[in-house]
Amino acid sequence: MSYPNASTAAGPSPSLTYRHERGNVLRLAAAQALAGANSTVVFATGAIVGNSLAPSPALATLPISIFVVGMAACTLPAGGIAQRHGRRAAFLAGTGCGVLVGLLAALAVVLSSFWLFCAATFVGGAYAAVVLSFRFAAADCAPPERRPRALSAVMAGGVFAGVIGPQLVTYTMNLWPPYLFAVTFLAQAAVAAISAVLLLGVRLPMPTAAEVAGGRPLRIIVRQPRFVTAVICGVVSYLLMNFLMTAAPLAMQMCGLSQESANLGIQWHVIAMYGPSFFTGRLITRFGAPRVVAAGLALTAASAAVGLLGMDVAHFWLTLILLGIGWNFGFVGASAMVLECHRPEEKTRVQSLNDFIVFGTMAFGSFLSGGLLTSYGWNTVLWLSFAPLTLAVAALMLAAMVRQSPPIQKEGV
Repeated sequence: MSYPNASTAAGPSPSLTYRHERGNVLRLAAAQALAGANSTVVFATGAIVGNSLAPSPALATLPISIFVVGMAACTLPAGGIAQRHGRRAAFLAGTGCGVLVGLLAALAVVLSSFWLFCAATFVGGAYAAVVLSFRFAAADCAPPERRPRALSAVMAGGVFAGVIGPQLVTYTMNLWPPYLFAVTFLAQAAVAAISAVLLLGVRLPMPTAAEVAGGRPLRIIVRQPRFVTAVICGVVSYLLMNFLMTAAPLAMQMCGLSQESANLGIQWHVIAMYGPSFFTGRLITRFGAPRVVAAGLALTAASAAVGLLGMDVAHFWLTLILLGIGWNFGFVGASAMVLECHRPEEKTRVQSLNDFIVFGTMAFGSFLSGGLLTSYGWNTVLWLSFAPLTLAVAALMLAAMVRQSPPIQKEGV
């Protein structure tokens, strides 16, 4: 059984006024922008640095895959910190990892160490795992009617990440010849430190005794059809975004396109990922999360179709833009569905489990994309994306049929 109002029954702490709510959302959105720039730097440079340092071309995208593994591996520990010590403690631990990834990555470039670079991206994944909990933190401090908008507003901060990250790469990548991107990674560490300062001002209630206890067993919660549908749609939306975005910069390089073109493609992709967040919350409130998710899946399919039409800059850029918008509708919509599947005291555990499943599955796609690209080409990567899309659409349709089915009357009643 799902609990459409369960997660909102208690509401925010009375001590959090609307002014505090707005201040929290603004700080979280700004931190999302800076932290998103860190992730953008990894995605824009990971395959390029990996290709130059890896012992085999097939391992070129391994650093990005390790980044995703770090996201999956650190999601549950980050949730545990938040459950026991509060979300802000988890946020600050995450930004510490953000500083560390920049320092380690710069050192890896200087030492020409592929495996140290992989270790750096793992730590970066830990930072990204914490950052994605910002959206749920914003929902925590808003009343029920404003939760989708608060969640969406924080995600909108990523628009600025789409500008900051690629420009950071473009203007710093050649500042320390012959160590390409070394200064970029040092700048990345500085950006994470600024994010930590912003997060110090976030005011969220400490966990209650009920939240520390955790509520119902997870095995009961995960059986809810709405939770299963939300997880499948979140997995597919993030899996395909990562699957295609990981391969795109290297595919552009293989097609003879410039690094600057790849940087701009990633920039517009990230802007497209987060730009719709200015209104996605309103769309969810008006049309419902499942319809918004369905629109996202359709846009992701359209992005793959555009990529199959050609391999010039315009096709790559349009593919990445449509992919970004599709991810936003699919992932934000699926996140809103998760909010309807738990009671207040269960939120941290359920949200962490959802993200763990999403990132764990996404890691599988990241490992596949590099080998598929180098062995079979960009078109094969695009064609394979339609299989998980079909699964997500089927899950949405099945969930809609279950909701619309009349209850079965017992004999004699």
